[in-house]
Formats: sequence, structure tokens, C-alpha cells
Amino acid sequence: MSVRPHQPTPLALAIMLAFAAPASALAQQATTLPAVTVSASALALGSDDMSTPVTVLEGEELVRAREATLGETLAGQPGITSSHFGAGASRPIIRGMDGPRVKILSDGAEVQDASTISPDHAVAAEPMLSEQIEVLRGPSALAYGGGAVGGVVNVIDKKIPTRVPAKGFEGSAEVRANSAAREKAGAFEVTGGSGNIAFHAEGVKRDAKEYKVGSGWEGGSKVGGSYNKTDTGSVGVSWVGQRGFLGLAFTSQHAEYGLPGHNHEFESCHPHGTHLHCGGHEGHGHGDEEEHEHEDEHESVPYVKLKSERWDVRGELRDPVPGFAKLRLRASFTDYKHDEIEGTEIATTFKNKGHDARLEMEHHPVFGWRGVVGLQTSKRDFSALGEEAYVAPTVTKKHAAFLVEEYKLDQWRFEAGLRHEWQDITVDSATLQDRSAKGTSISLGAVWKFAPQYSLGSTISRTHRLPSAEELYAHGVHMATATYELGNQNLGKETSNNIDLTLRKYAGATTFSASAYRNKVDNYIFGSTLDNHEGFQLIQYAQRDATFTGVEGQVRQQLNPMFGASVFGDYVRAKLANDGGNLPRIPAQRFGVKVDANWQAWSGVAEFYRVGKQDKVAAFETATPGYNMLNLSANYDTRIGTTPAQFYIKANNLTNELAYSHTSFIKNAAPLTGRNVTVGMRVTF
Repeated sequence: MSVRPHQPTPLALAIMLAFAAPASALAQQATTLPAVTVSASALALGSDDMSTPVTVLEGEELVRAREATLGETLAGQPGITSSHFGAGASRPIIRGMDGPRVKILSDGAEVQDASTISPDHAVAAEPMLSEQIEVLRGPSALAYGGGAVGGVVNVIDKKIPTRVPAKGFEGSAEVRANSAAREKAGAFEVTGGSGNIAFHAEGVKRDAKEYKVGSGWEGGSKVGGSYNKTDTGSVGVSWVGQRGFLGLAFTSQHAEYGLPGHNHEFESCHPHGTHLHCGGHEGHGHGDEEEHEHEDEHESVPYVKLKSERWDVRGELRDPVPGFAKLRLRASFTDYKHDEIEGTEIATTFKNKGHDARLEMEHHPVFGWRGVVGLQTSKRDFSALGEEAYVAPTVTKKHAAFLVEEYKLDQWRFEAGLRHEWQDITVDSATLQDRSAKGTSISLGAVWKFAPQYSLGSTISRTHRLPSAEELYAHGVHMATATYELGNQNLGKETSNNIDLTLRKYAGATTFSASAYRNKVDNYIFGSTLDNHEGFQLIQYAQRDATFTGVEGQVRQQLNPMFGASVFGDYVRAKLANDGGNLPRIPAQRFGVKVDANWQAWSGVAEFYRVGKQDKVAAFETATPGYNMLNLSANYDTRIGTTPAQFYIKANNLTNELAYSHTSFIKNAAPLTGRNVTVGMRVTF
């Protein structure tokens, strides 16, 4: 689907149809969506008050969406896709941006792992233990870093209690299984306490085999080595008073997952200037597909063995000192390690010890302005040792001060944000130089509730992203992505100039949210492919001006008290300036329809969408065919004795379509999951 300037897009057509809905339809049922508080917004705003779009998954919608990884859990939301690296690693991609441009938080504190370094590294966050997942796009993320130009994903959990249960204890338990990977998973969480002390414990265990793909794949019926085993547990304790709480939690995660498509055919490849030299290797085509001829042989495919231990401190205090309404503390310390194992030998070990601390103070209105002032500091001590240690050991320290203010006047809400960051990177190398940099980011926004049930929001921002250690110092073979990566010590900071426009209707029989954005990035940092040898690429980090332009949104119409219908879609166009070509791995356009139903204790959703062909590709990149996807789901709420229970079933890719993700480095070696039926039960007490 191509978008021509003189033709309305499907999204625009849907919005026009929504406005043109007959009065009788609008009068059928006046639906008012509950205002959801967005914890990641510095001012704890409702989703309807945000100047830029926000996605909040909670309740039944979250239960339906949850998958084994955070990326796949969010991949169905407008404007969001995933990096999809088999079954064990998948990171969210927002508006075509990924890696360090998308910040992952655990209730406001940064998740410290190795997932920004490479797409084959898992995100150390467990969707099955999440209570709510928030996605802030574009400049809404300024309070968490100028570098988060794509957005912020905030995973809300219960590991640190914020209150003592009224009846002394409460919790939930869930079991589920699916057909495509023969996955079995179980989770529980329980909170108890009395007086001023509350305790919490939670855990997840998952065992998934190699997953099946759609029909017709030349690699077979399953993706070799695409298994995923995960164990996560957490314990926490809080002191809870009338004015706030202070708590501590410890989380341990162990995981083992395969690395599909890993190929050693090009191990000896190395650069000669801007060209690859792969002497001694005959052409074998795309050798990554040879791994798929042997199913259920984990030993033939390298795998990751991951261990992460994390401490969290969270606290809030209302009316801490005169003039301030709230003090908020978030801090974490993480000791992360994973081994990449081939056969019985450890080939490469990645370690990351890091901490993140954030202190915010919300002040009472001054001349009508209410705001938050805050400080943040973080440290990442990263090292890679072994065959694929393509990045020298580094210590990255970041410090920041930020201010977010709002002012309300009649039907208007104005917002302004300012953040200044300092970054120091120390590298353990005799030939590489340490780097220091700083950047200032600013955003201005407004929301106009121009009519009952309607709002128009707009934000303009200018943000700085400082280059990461990997972009500066990478040098070596990275077999997981079939690349030889070259860093660039001459990289400077990126400057993102973004404008975002969002139209909402948040109540009534017709509701919608539609956004358009344009992000012009000066000195955009990207991996430029210099040469290609039978699918193995020589990549060097470079800087060029780039522009991201896109639309996203959804429209829902309540048809009658039982049924509702929606249309949704997204489109992003990312290209380099001055006809410099396209950026790599940009998601294709997507457009779909959805019907939802509620009848007594039953609820269900039927969804069909089309992902278009992506042929606007970068140098040495291949086009990816489009595909159709049909999904169904149903929930049944009941009681087992006096205990509330929910039974659910969802069937994804019902037509068993063979589908490839253009955003994946290993799209041909690991297609998307084929027909998959998931059944589960959840009880709360």
C-alpha cells in the first residue's frame, strides 16, 4: 500500500467515516472509556490528557496480548512492532526506531540488560508478571532521557507493595499452554501483610519447544533451536504509612533460549577497507537456512544461558516539605550475565553491572504552573569476552536534571519539558579513546478539548541523543546477526526535531485516536552496510540526516450493546536526506479490522489485518513480502467456589500463513509463528 499525497490514507478514511456516523448509531450506547493514569508520565496524567499518543495495556486486554517476550506482547499495537529474534529475544520497535532509542523501564527504573546491544539479547522483563504496560511515544519520553526518541515502555508490576491488603492477603495464579511451541507456563503472585508491613512474592516458569511456522517454508515446519525456557522469581517488602511507602525487592531471572540462523560459515570474513574479504569460503547461498534441516536438535544450534539478579528500591512520600506535593524515588541495581554456548563450550560471555537512580519532586502550583523537578543518574559496566567480543569493555556513566511543567486554562492544557544530560564513557583499550558528551532536550505541548468528548494534542520537541558505546567502539564479527560491525569514534550527538499531532474522541459510541508525526533527525546514527558477501554484511556506524514520517491510529464504533467494530493501522516512512536512500529494517504499513463482543460472562475479539510488502529497502537489503493475519480470542469469567476465575483461549494466525518480519535480522531463518492456539486459566483471590 503506497500513500499518495492527493489520496486519503485508509486511516484518514476511517476517521472521516467515524465523524459521519449517523446520529442513531451514536445514540445506541454512550460509551465512556475509563481514564487510565499513565504512571510513566512525569505528572501522572490520564491517558486522555497526554499531548502525544499513549498505549496502556491492562486487565483482559493485557491477558490476551501477553506473549513470552515484551516485543511480541506489544507488536499488535498501532505504531509498534518487534525485533523478533526467534522465541527468546524480541524488543519493541516504536515508529521504526529500536535499540537505545526505545527505553525499557520497570515501574520507572531502567531495565539493565544487554538487549540494546544486539537483537539476539533478551529483555530482562517478564510480561506474565506485569499488571500494566504503558507505551509513551515520541517526546512524551523526554523525562526519561533525550535518547528515547522512539519512546518509553514502562512495565508496571506488584513486586514492591504500595498498600497493605484490606483482608490480609490477595493474589492471583495463572496457567497456560499453546500448540505452536508446545509451551507450558505458570505464574503466581501473592501479597500479604498487616499493620504497616506488606510482603510480596511472585514467580513464572516457562518451557517452550521449537515453534512451528506457517505452511510452505522451505526450511521445514519448525525453526531449529527456537526453544525458550525461563524461570523468574521475586520477593519484596514495604513499609506503608498514611503519607506513602518505602519498599525493597529482589528479582532473579534465569533463561535459556536458542539462536536460530547462527552460522559460522563466514567466521573468517574481515574487512579490507570498505570491502569484505572472505577467502577460503565457497558460495553457499544463504547458509543460515541449512540449520533448519535438523529439528529438535538443540545441540546443533548455539544458545544463550542468561542470569539476571536485580534489586529495586521504590518509595513515595506525600507532602514531604512545604511547597511540594510528592517525593518519588526509583532506584535499581542489576547484575546481568549471559553466556552464548556452542555445543558444550562457552563461546562468548556478556556481562552488565549497572545501577539507575531517579528522584522526583512534584511542586504545588506556582502562578498556575504545576510541575516536577528531578535528578537521575546511571552507570553501566559492560564487558564481552570470547569469540564474538566485538565491543571493548566500557563503563558508561550518565547524569541528568529535568523539569516538566503544566498549565491549565479553560479547555487548554499546556506542557513544557526540559532535560540536560551528561555522559562519560571509559573504554578499556590502549587504542580507543574515552568519550564525554552532553546534550539538552526541550519539548512544548498543548491539549485542546475543543468540544465535549474531543481533544486535539500537539507537541514539538528538540532532543539530543548521545552515541552509545557500541556505536563508538564496535569492531568484530557478530555471527548472530551475520555482520561484521565497525564502530566510529567520530560520532557526535543526534538532534531530533519532532512534531506530533493527535486527534482523539474518548467518549460516546464512537471513539478514536489518530496521530501524525514528522521527525527530522540531524546526524542520525545508523549501521550503514558497506559490503555484502552471500548475506554476510559489513556494517559501519555512520551519521546522516534522516526523516521519519508516519501515521497511526484506531477507530472504534459501538454497534449495539453487544458488538463493537474497529479499524486500525500504522505507516512509517524513514529515509536519509538528499536522496540518500532508505533506512534498514523499517516496518511495513499495516491495516486491519476488529470486532469485539461482550455477552453476560463472555467476551471475545476477532481480528484481521494486512501487513504490506516492504520494498523500500536500504543498500544490500532484500524486500519482504506482505501477509495476512487472522486472530480470534475469547474469555469466560466465572467463579470456582467463591474465587473469581477467568478461562481464555486465543487462536493466532488461523490460516497458518507463512509470514516474515522485515524488522528482523534473521527474517529468513526465523519466520513468524504459524497457527497457534493458546488456552489458559487465571484465578484471583
